[in-house]
Amino acid sequence: MKSYAQLVAIGELLIDFTPAESSGNPMFEQNPGGAPANVLAAFTKLGGKAAMIGMVGEDLFGRYLRGVLQNAGIDDRGLKNTAEAETTLAFVSIAPDGDRDFAFYRRPGADTRLRWEDVDTSLIKECDMLAFGSLSQTTEPSKTATLQAVHMARKLGKTIAYDPNWRPSLWQDREAGIETMRAGLSFADILKVSDEEALLLTGERDWSAAAERLAAYGPRAVFITLGAEGCFYRLAGVEGLAPGYPVNCVDTTGAGDAFFGAALAEIHQLGGLGALNASDASRIARFANAAGAICASRRGAIPAMPDRSEIEKLVQEAE
Repeated sequence: MKSYAQLVAIGELLIDFTPAESSGNPMFEQNPGGAPANVLAAFTKLGGKAAMIGMVGEDLFGRYLRGVLQNAGIDDRGLKNTAEAETTLAFVSIAPDGDRDFAFYRRPGADTRLRWEDVDTSLIKECDMLAFGSLSQTTEPSKTATLQAVHMARKLGKTIAYDPNWRPSLWQDREAGIETMRAGLSFADILKVSDEEALLLTGERDWSAAAERLAAYGPRAVFITLGAEGCFYRLAGVEGLAPGYPVNCVDTTGAGDAFFGAALAEIHQLGGLGALNASDASRIARFANAAGAICASRRGAIPAMPDRSEIEKLVQEAE
């Protein structure tokens, strides 16, 4: 296996405070999170090599998050510290069905302070794939840093993976946020959106029509995650619905990221987008669905990422 990072992600690394059991007042458990970091954790858990580009505060949370990356086997050379802001915090509330709502403490947060001159471009030059999202584009200077990194990766011919997470409370203007999310589609080779995000970006409730409209922007692979229903996929010249896996849903935080990290790991292992066939497309979707399902059956995000044997066992049992 190559020693350099096969997958590099740029964006937010933060603390998710998720509900914990208590006998009186509500209690929250500190968990590492942030979609780009979650994707990297899923990718490395499946045997890949990954690196993070981002920024945390010079505080106890920042130190904790760096340690989390190191313990997960994620290259942390691209993670910088800033004294301009504290590490971003997100408090998560979980509904009985496992769905979540977020309250962010990020005005500003350290992740938004990343500047282009802070970016370790050697990681981008050496990688095979670059992953990015929309939350690092909610404000400057992280927006410019993210887009500059994407432009560099595009110029160098890297595969670009995009997950335009929709968190309305982080955008000052709803329509501007949607347009920013939509603008990122044209850079993506591999796209992952939730059903809510697919509807937001396309206006289509038919997933085939939504995937077609999303693919028209340029992505060669489109995944629309549908929660417990599985996912709709369009890649390798085929499209289809891959059913989900029944699990006891505890916390869906990070489930979509587990899905995306697993999909990227399988695409990379199979030789990249150009090497895939119709059978591969179905296999990747089922594998990613299983990864997301297992993650949703556990609390937290990065700590909940499954390994390959767990995913393959769930797939085999279902078949």
